[in-house]
This record gives sequence, structure tokens and C-alpha cells, in this order.
Amino acid sequence: MENLLNTEQMRATDAHTIEATKISSLELMEKASKAFVQAFMSEYSEKFNTFAVYCGTGNNGGDGLAIARLLHEEGYRDINVKIIRFTEKSGADFQANLEALRSCKIPVQEICDPSELGEESAVLLIDAMLGSGLNKPLSGKWAELVNKINSWQKKVVAVDMPTGFRGEGPLHANDLVVRAKLAITFQRPKINFLLPDSAGFMEEFRVVDIGLEEAYLQNLESPYKLIQKEDIVCRLKKRSNFSHKGTYGHALIVAGSPETMGAALLSAEACLYTGAGLTTACIPEEGLNALNSRSPEIMALIRKADQDREIKVEKYSALGIGPGLGTGDKSLRLLTKVMRSYSRPIVFDADALNLIADNYELVQLIPEGSILTPHMKEFDRLFGEHKSWWERLESGRDRATTLGCTIVLKNRYTMIFLPDGRCLFNPTGSPAMASGGMGDVLTGVITSFLTQGYKPEDAAIAGVYIHGAVADHSHDYVIPASALLQKLPSKIADYLT
Repeated sequence: MENLLNTEQMRATDAHTIEATKISSLELMEKASKAFVQAFMSEYSEKFNTFAVYCGTGNNGGDGLAIARLLHEEGYRDINVKIIRFTEKSGADFQANLEALRSCKIPVQEICDPSELGEESAVLLIDAMLGSGLNKPLSGKWAELVNKINSWQKKVVAVDMPTGFRGEGPLHANDLVVRAKLAITFQRPKINFLLPDSAGFMEEFRVVDIGLEEAYLQNLESPYKLIQKEDIVCRLKKRSNFSHKGTYGHALIVAGSPETMGAALLSAEACLYTGAGLTTACIPEEGLNALNSRSPEIMALIRKADQDREIKVEKYSALGIGPGLGTGDKSLRLLTKVMRSYSRPIVFDADALNLIADNYELVQLIPEGSILTPHMKEFDRLFGEHKSWWERLESGRDRATTLGCTIVLKNRYTMIFLPDGRCLFNPTGSPAMASGGMGDVLTGVITSFLTQGYKPEDAAIAGVYIHGAVADHSHDYVIPASALLQKLPSKIADYLT
């Protein structure tokens, strides 16, 4: 897994790289600028457009000056540079790049006050003003300047991160930040890039390798990690020649009500398609015909409306509960009985989580090692209202440790909180997955991996990653959950070859 670092740790990595590799800070700046330019050119190849590079007088500004020069060398001709000179101070590397820029005959304007800026005529702005060199909210001239830039509604590409943006800590909708179309960031995504609050300040980001010392970076202490494909490959188990259905366990999915049988079907089918040896769906009597006609491979354990029967759950290898279950009294009694009689880890989703939130004494019955898979609203019902996603991140780490459980907080970059306090971000997935039933499928996938003998942590990591990877690089506008689950076997096979 890749270490995700805070701003101070990234600065320390810069300094270590300079010392360990005997490279100067100016040379490292040049490498970073070249990496930025290569990524920029792949996104914006229209060299005939007009570009304005806004530079501060620190390291981020030095990057901007080098970027302007390198773009000029690549054939981008209509470039102008604006140096934001709100202080007399400037770095040595900034000054060196300013001298190098003079030979390119690129127009350079120094701005000492925002009032000196007229309407910007350039089609695209490159924001190299502050980057990570910010430790407090913008005010004064900087605030006035950022408000002016945002009022132009130009396409903006940020160098490392947008001016005014914080790499870690709470983000709020009224924070003053340059609104960017794209941030081309160095070596690692900033932690806040992976939280939904960032969407108010930038549309997307790309990470470029600038040659920082990976061994040093990976050895720094950080609870935040980014899951990689290699982490999945090393966790997946190949099927042996003489294995049979009994080898891969028997899963029970407790789900569905007469009005929401689709959730139960999707969850049980995902369990089947992800490799559980046997799958049983505990469903209401009204859903039996739908189950038999759609998925004859899945067995049924019927819940009759007039019979509050005891369900013998201990014989099952793993259990998932909640999709479409309902939140009435019968569902509450069923959930309570299951939790009292099943001692191994359980995958809790949807209505099971809502019932626990409304009857919080049930938290004490959650088996150690269980996996909770809430979306944002379910998470807040369980653990209280939060003002930002950073607060949810901190709550998730705390509650996973306290409960001894894994918490999967679903989103574009789903967060997996582990009992040891780590927070893992999942990079796979696509906006095409933003449709009903995706969470039901994920419940089935994770339950299936538990059924096959995976540790809870590994079941969650592999389940979340593969669930999203099915939609990676898809050109479809939307991927229905029922279509996604059918692609699960081939995606898993890809990782095992």
C-alpha cells in the first residue's frame, strides 16, 4: 500500500531526497516541473490557446516559472506570467527560474495589489501561487485576489494543489480556494483530495512521479494508506485442483422484504459470483418465485410473515444482513436473534445499520471482527452528525478501534477503517456506479470472501477494490448493479493469472 502523507511529511521527503540523492533543490524543482508539463500536455494539447501562469514567490511559484519556460520550449507560444508580489521575500530557486525565464521572451507582469489586475484574457490559468505553502485561511490581498480569479470562471490547472486548499484537516464549503478544473499533484494525492469535500474546489486530480525517495516515504509513520492492485493480488486465493463447493464455505444472506426483494437478490447473487461454495438467501415467502426464476443456484431459507421463527445461523461460514430488510418490529426481532446467536464476524449493511442506530444497545452484540458498510447518512445515524468528511474520517478510525470492527464508509474513494486505527482509501470505481443496488452487491462480495475463509480485513479490502475495479475505465454512462456483478468472476480471474 502507498503511504499517504501530510504536508510536513512531504516537505521532509523533499529534503531527504535532496540530501540522499545529492540533487539540488533547483534540480528537484525542474524534475517536478517536467513531470507537471508532461501531464499537462496530455490533457491540453491545444498549443494555439492562450495561457496565463500565476506564480507566487516561493517554491510553488518557482515551479510555475519553470513550467512556463518548459511549455514555451514545447511549442506553447501564447503564454504570459503574472508574479504575485505581495511580499518582498522570494526563494533562491524562484529567482533562478525567473532568470531562466527571461531568455524565453515570455511576458512577465508583477502584481503588487489585486487592483492592478484587469480582466484575464487567457483561456486557461495555471495556479502556481501558494501550493502547499499555506498554514492559515487566506485573508487580505490574497483573499481579494482569489475572489477575483474565481469570478472570471476560467479553466484552472493547479500546480500540486489549488491556492487556499488544505492538504489535510477539515474543509468547509465557504473556504476561500481557487476553483480548479484539475490539480496535477506531486508523488502522492493529498489526503483531502480523496474526500468528497474537495469536490467544491476542484473537479479532478492527477498524480505525477517527481522522483522522491520512495523507501523513505514508505517508512514514515502514517495511518493513511492508498490500496494498490498488488495488495489485492497477494490476498486472493487460487482455487486448487481438487477443491469442491464445500471447500469455499456456505454463505447466508439475510435480506429483503416483499417490497425490496431486489436488494436481497443482488446481494445473494454477488455472493455467488464472487466464489462462495454455497449461498443461501434468507428471504420472505413472497420472494421465493423471484429467487428461483432468477438464480436457481441460490438456496432459500424462508421467513414467513405469520411465523417469528428461530433461524439456525451457526452452521453458516459467514453471514451478511441488512439489504432491503426493512426497519419494522419483525426486522428488529430478526436482527437481534441473529446477533445473539451468531458469534463469528457479520457483514452489516443498510437496514441492519439503521436498526442498530435506532436501537443502539445492539452495538454491544456486534461480534468482534465484523464489517460495517455504511454510506454517509447511515454512518451519521450510527455515530452522530458530522460537519465535514475529515470529521467522519476521525470518527471512523476511532469507532473501528473501539468496536474491534472494520468500517467501510462508501464513497468515490471508499474509506476502510481497520481496528488498528489505519484508514485505507480505495482508488477503484467510477461515477458510472452511482446507481441503486451497488451497496447490496458490495455486501454480497465481502460476505463471499468471508465465507471462503478470508480474514475480515482482507475480505473488506479485496471486496471494495474488486467491486470498484469492475467499473474502472468503463465508457458506459451508467453500470447497473445487476450488470456489474456478472463481471466479478472474470475480474477476479484477471488478478489470479
